[in-house]
Amino acid sequence: MLYQNKKSNKLKITFLGTGTSQGVPVIACDCNVCQSKDEKDKRLRSSIMVETNDTTIVIDSGPDFRQQMLRENVKKLDAVVFTHEHKDHVAGLDDVRSFNYIQQKAMDVYALERVNQALKREYAYVFSKDKYPGVPQLNLHNITDEKFTIKNVTITPIKVMHISLPILAYRINDFTYITDASYISEEEKLKIKGSKILVVNALRKKKHFSHFCLSEALELIKEINPEKAYITHISHQMGLTKDIKNELPANVALAYDGQQIII
Repeated sequence: MLYQNKKSNKLKITFLGTGTSQGVPVIACDCNVCQSKDEKDKRLRSSIMVETNDTTIVIDSGPDFRQQMLRENVKKLDAVVFTHEHKDHVAGLDDVRSFNYIQQKAMDVYALERVNQALKREYAYVFSKDKYPGVPQLNLHNITDEKFTIKNVTITPIKVMHISLPILAYRINDFTYITDASYISEEEKLKIKGSKILVVNALRKKKHFSHFCLSEALELIKEINPEKAYITHISHQMGLTKDIKNELPANVALAYDGQQIII
């Protein structure tokens, strides 16, 4: 109903996945989280879908991309935007082939030049001179830290650090999405401030070398002071959702797969 109003500038955000690189449950793990029957403890690899009246964008297409698209019954996709090149964020890109066929055009892909070069290595068969029939059709766009626009959606990149690897978070209107960050400079935090909705990664409670832990994520949330914040990129080491939610401030929640928010 929201998207029938062509003058609406609202965003619909769907959490396609909220888990870390291994997902939850982890293969062969017998911990109480991996054995939980609670659907909110089952997490595919982290990704979101952003929708406006006439534009649908996915940020990161990990190994679960096909499953996520089928679960959400996605019939149209305008672009894929990448945060960085790690396998848990790019491994599902081959499955845009279905959208190529249905939409009869190449898929627009937006990423740092370094990330696009990694995609060319990862998917060498897509970019070879003698293409096998049916390979994905990709239209790669190099982005920087400057704003860019996909149809009616303007996106502001935010530089964050994943240990020593510079990657991108993104702000769209009053919504900011941060994944795989372990450090954000004061200068880049200025791009986040004023966000009404903030999504930020927190791997677990115990400090981690390449991701925010829960206390670090909560410190950032307190500093930014959004109306609502969601934790994503969550590992089984975080604990059960039903337990963690009781430890969080009133404006903070653990995101869960399939959750939708409108801003």
